[in-house]
Amino acid sequence: MDFSLSDEQRMIIKTTRDFVTRELMPHEAEIEQTGVLRPELHRELKAKAIEAGLYAANMPAEVGGAGLDTVTWVLYEKELGRTGYALHYNCVGRPSNILCACEGDQREQYLFPSVRGERVDCLAMTEPGAGSDVRGMKATAVEQGGDYLLNGTKHFISHADHADFVILFAATGEETGPRGSKKLITAFLVDMGTPGFEVRPGYQNVSHRGYNNCILEFNDCRVPKSAILGQLHQGFEVANSWLGATRLQVAATCLGRAERALEAAMQWAVERKQFGQQIGKFQGVSFKLADMAMELKAAELLTLDAAWKFDQKMAADMDMAMAKLKASETLAMVADEALQIHGGMGLMSDLPLERIWRDARIERIWEGTSEIQRHIISRSLLRPLGG
Repeated sequence: MDFSLSDEQRMIIKTTRDFVTRELMPHEAEIEQTGVLRPELHRELKAKAIEAGLYAANMPAEVGGAGLDTVTWVLYEKELGRTGYALHYNCVGRPSNILCACEGDQREQYLFPSVRGERVDCLAMTEPGAGSDVRGMKATAVEQGGDYLLNGTKHFISHADHADFVILFAATGEETGPRGSKKLITAFLVDMGTPGFEVRPGYQNVSHRGYNNCILEFNDCRVPKSAILGQLHQGFEVANSWLGATRLQVAATCLGRAERALEAAMQWAVERKQFGQQIGKFQGVSFKLADMAMELKAAELLTLDAAWKFDQKMAADMDMAMAKLKASETLAMVADEALQIHGGMGLMSDLPLERIWRDARIERIWEGTSEIQRHIISRSLLRPLGG
């Protein structure tokens, strides 16, 4: 594998990092203190991201996106990940690539406006009683008079408060297989404001202040058959095209924050003096830095390897799972050790470390818990042997 970067990749990395440093990071303190991304600030930063050519960089060129290959896209995501989700995800939007499944009028109504930044999507899959067990979802879509009636509750729905429409997954029937019956899932495109559809504030949490989760309630919400995204009962096929890329995205953004935490720890190790010398001279600190750098490099290589395989159409679920698992757990370790090196100062809000440390916790839960990733990896190892 060639590990060298092209001139274009170097330019994208520099452009993205400069934008994050200049336009996004100065607002971190405000969001941490208020827990809110002000609407006017949101509009301002989003406009700047579009002008800089950073918006919808994950989308194919044929639909108006940047058309980045997966390796370059991961490098771009890593730079965005140096700041918090409220700033980099809300303001530098990356529409879900699941929207590439749009057909006909859906492309003009949902896909193209999302790429241009005129509309924002959110994804609704998780339910109060069905997290990792997606087949256990209770939200239903029942055909009635040529339309579908939607009923059920979704929660932990990220940035639904900023979204114009939702990509909803609901059960549309059941089928019987060798292991018993299982629900058939269909994806729907549902506009905010549709009668019978309500968005409520979600839960307070320690990670990613200003990047809110919401609760979605559907009570006899009627949508036309044209709202189906993809094919009836084929929601999992649609979702599978999205899950791998999203796990890579989480991995890449984890790398960005871990790198920032390591840089802060290194700088502190040479500036801070105790017992007459730099604390980096003590093995208790220097060995931590060595371990942090090694784990971060390993996580980066796993992520780039999965991205390269994705471009070569060689990627398996295990590759994405390994990248997400390693990067999210490395971020947790690096953030914790960086904070430890800073001592009490690391817990003070004057520095970004306590935020990075808090934000790191959700990464091992959303987009598939660490336990789910280990299940995917072990299943991939054992199935060829009959396990």
